[in-house]
Formats: sequence, structure tokens, C-alpha cells
Amino acid sequence: MEIILKDDVKGLGYKNDIVTVKPGYGRNFLLPQGLAILADKTNKKITAENVRQAAHKAEKIKADAQAIADQIGEMVLDLPAKVGESGKIFGRVTTLQLAEALKAKGVDIDRKRLSFDQEPTMAGDYTATANLHKEVKHTVQFRVVAA
Repeated sequence: MEIILKDDVKGLGYKNDIVTVKPGYGRNFLLPQGLAILADKTNKKITAENVRQAAHKAEKIKADAQAIADQIGEMVLDLPAKVGESGKIFGRVTTLQLAEALKAKGVDIDRKRLSFDQEPTMAGDYTATANLHKEVKHTVQFRVVAA
């Protein structure tokens, strides 16, 4: 089943991409949630026209995403967490905590655009990926420290 994505869907594609999915996934999840529309002839033409008209806006959005990536640069964030004597974390370190730490440094990123490369379970250094744009991804370095 061919569909046109109306929004970014993690693991599937980005807005205005034409993708092929299994019929059940399209009919039962993507279409009812408003994340996609059927890719028939008319919708393909409408999407192509919208993409053409939004091309200059897309360049600005990409430039903004690149500016955020440059602002993060090689910044290393400290995330406090309750840590036992062996260095193991009590509870979890979440992308929300990482987003708040970035916001405290003046970088506003939605927590849904952040993902851990390796789930933090011990005190130490880790990396996360910030998916800022279709073509702009940046690595965020952080350190889990005892609170």
C-alpha cells in the first residue's frame, strides 16, 4: 500500500515522502492517526505542488536546524542522577532530562527528536543523536554524574 506521509514518522520516513507499507499498518494506524494519506494520482499531484511551493521554506528550516547543530557543537552536558556505590543508576535517565539540560544551555530541542545511542545504565559518558532535520543529525555528548 502506497501512502504519503503528512508528518515525520520515526523509522518510516519524513513529511511528504511516498512510502510503501503493509496494508494493515496503513489502514489501522497511519491513516486514522492522520499521519498519512493514500498515495493516489490526485494526492501525489497536490503533494508535489506543495513541496515545490515550500522549497524555499525548507531551505530556511534546514539552515535553522544546522544553526542549532552548530550551537550544540562539541558541548558536553552533565546529567545528575542517583547513583549507587557500584556506579549503577537508580531509576532512568530520559531524553526529557537531556532536553532540559540543553534548554538550560540555550538550545531548545523537542525531546522526541532525541534518542540515546546506548541506554545510560551506569555513571559515565554517553552519546545521543539529535534528529534536527531530514538531512541534519547531530551527536550530543553527555555525562551521567552522581547527584
